Amino acid sequence: MKTVSEAIKTVLEHINPCGTEEVSIFDSAGRVLAEDVYSNRDHPPYDVSAMDGYAVRSEDIKDASKEHPAVLRIVEDIMAGSMPQKTIQTGEAARIMTGAPVPQGADTVVRVEDTDTDGTVVKIFTPSSRGTDIRRKGENLREGETVLHRGMDIKPAEVGILAMVKKKTVRVGRKPVVAVLSTGDELEGLDEEFDPLKIPDANSYTLMAQLALTGAEPELIGIARDRKDELRDKLLQALKCDAVVVSGGVSVGHHDFVKETIKELGIDMKFWRVAIRPGHPFAFGISQEGTPIFALPGNPVSTLVCFEVFVVPAIRKMLGAKRLFRKAIKVTVGGMVKDKKGRTNFMRVRIENTPKGTVARLTGRQGSGILMNVVGADALLIVPEEYDRLEDGDSAVCQLLCIQSFQERPAVSEV
Repeated sequence: MKTVSEAIKTVLEHINPCGTEEVSIFDSAGRVLAEDVYSNRDHPPYDVSAMDGYAVRSEDIKDASKEHPAVLRIVEDIMAGSMPQKTIQTGEAARIMTGAPVPQGADTVVRVEDTDTDGTVVKIFTPSSRGTDIRRKGENLREGETVLHRGMDIKPAEVGILAMVKKKTVRVGRKPVVAVLSTGDELEGLDEEFDPLKIPDANSYTLMAQLALTGAEPELIGIARDRKDELRDKLLQALKCDAVVVSGGVSVGHHDFVKETIKELGIDMKFWRVAIRPGHPFAFGISQEGTPIFALPGNPVSTLVCFEVFVVPAIRKMLGAKRLFRKAIKVTVGGMVKDKKGRTNFMRVRIENTPKGTVARLTGRQGSGILMNVVGADALLIVPEEYDRLEDGDSAVCQLLCIQSFQERPAVSEV
C-alpha cells in the first residue's frame, strides 16, 4: 500500500499536459499561460510624474520652507498623454499631471499640496530631492524583458500586463475534458423521484464542481448500475475524454465490479490502495491509450478529499501549470484532535485568525459520509500517519480548499 506522497508521485509520473490553445485576453483570466510573454517597449516609455504637482530643479528649492518659500515662474502645463515643449531653466517650473513626461531640466516633482500658485508663479514650501515622485523610464517593464512566464496562472494583474504589452490573444493550456462517472445500484440520479432506499448521487456534482474550479471541463457520464455490461459501456464512453474520474465501486464487496471491468478493458492500474483517511480505497491507472483513470471511494467526503489530494495536482499538470498543489499554511490546532496511526488523515477544519495566531478547529464529526461538515470548511488539517492525536496548541499544516478564501470582516480590521 502506498503512502500519500508515494501515490502523488506515481500519479504525476503518468500525467502529461493536454496541449495548448489561443484565447482572447477577455477569456484568459483563470487559465494557465502556455507561452512566455515579452514586453514590446519600456513602460513607462519616459520618466513620468508619479503625482500631480510641479516639475522643478531640485537645486532651486533646496532651501524652501513655509516661512521662505521658493518662488518659481510657471512656463508650461504638461498633461498626461502630451509631451513637454520646454526645457526647465533655473527659476522655472512646469505644472505637471500624474503620468505626464517629466520635462528636460527638471529632476524632481513637488506635490501640489506642498505648493501655492496664482497661475503665473508657484510658491514651493518644502525641498524635494532629485528623483522624488518620478517614475523612471522602464521602471515597470523593460523592452524585451520576459514579463510573464509559461506555467503561470493568469489572474487580474497578469491580464493587466497582457494589455500593457498589447497582447490581444494569448496561448494557454487547453482545459482537459474529464469524464465523471458514479457507480452503484444504490444511487439516485438528480432527475429521479425520491426513493428512501436510495442515496442521492451527490458525488457526481461535487466532482464536477471541483473539476470546474480546478480549470477542467467536466463531462457527466451519469450512473453505471451494478451490471458489468452497463459499467463497461459507460467506461468506454468515459475513456474518450482526456481523463476519467470514477466514484464508488473500488472497495471490497461482492457487487463492486469496477476492478474487474477495469482489468478487462486493459487498464494498467498502478495502485489500488493508499494509506490515507478518509479515502483508503483510492486507485489510479492508465488506459492503453494513455488516459488516466482516478477511481475514488463512494463516501462523499472520501471522494472530495481524494480529489483535492490526488486529482487536483494531476489536473494542474494537464493544464501545464508550474504550481500543482493547493497552498499549505501552518496553523495552531484548536482543541485536541484524535486519530489512529497508520494513515495520513485529512481532517476538515475552519481557519480563524486569533491574537495567538492562525488556529484550525474541526468542523464537527469527521465521518467520511458527513458531507455537511465540509460545508464551510476552509482547509484540510493534515495529521501525519505516525500520530494518533494532535493536542490543543500543537503546530500543524493545513491544505487550503479550492475557493475558501473569504471571511466576514475586512482584513484591515485584524491588523
